[in-house]
Amino acid sequence: MSNTKEFIAKKVAKYFKAGDVVNLGIGIPTLVGNYIEEGVLLHTENGLLGYGGSPEPGKEDDDFTGAGAQYLTLVEGASTFDSATSFAIVRGGHLAATVLGALEVDEMGNIANWSRPGKIVGMGGAMDLVNGARQVIVAMEHTAKGNPKILKKCKLPLTGAGVVTKIVTELCVIDVTKEGLKLSEIAEGVTIDEVIAKTDAKLIIPENISIM
Repeated sequence: MSNTKEFIAKKVAKYFKAGDVVNLGIGIPTLVGNYIEEGVLLHTENGLLGYGGSPEPGKEDDDFTGAGAQYLTLVEGASTFDSATSFAIVRGGHLAATVLGALEVDEMGNIANWSRPGKIVGMGGAMDLVNGARQVIVAMEHTAKGNPKILKKCKLPLTGAGVVTKIVTELCVIDVTKEGLKLSEIAEGVTIDEVIAKTDAKLIIPENISIM
């Protein structure tokens, strides 16, 4: 796994505290579980609450996998249940946050992460997650093959409209506000001009920007 993806995952993990119930999507979000603070309860929509990082090689258990079929480890007090109960947790507003990857995000906080021309990535539980979680954090690389993924307006079919609260990439952290996309942090060695050049959407640039 690239250092870039690990960097993003470590940053996102810092947003959660003990007692939070958090759902992690596939891709980069899955890595967040390796850096999560003790006491954060990780949820997967196929029916598990209370898992930790990836198991050591050779210690994988086919009975404990995430919604993306990745192997999981259980923490003390973990519970398993059916999908109906799992989605009741999501739809009931019990998730502090969901962390998702994205193909596109735009100025309105719209997210597209399930379909692109010629290929369906898969909706999974994302449509429920983006509407049920109190925060929707997008964890993704800033560009794809050199093309911006943070756009003025999404071009692909939406997963959710106006639902994203924060975007974390290897270059920066962007908060989604009523006024638009606000650049709040940049990675060490990255310039504001570089972020602007690799972002299609208009960014609000405050006077003080922290280092990630």
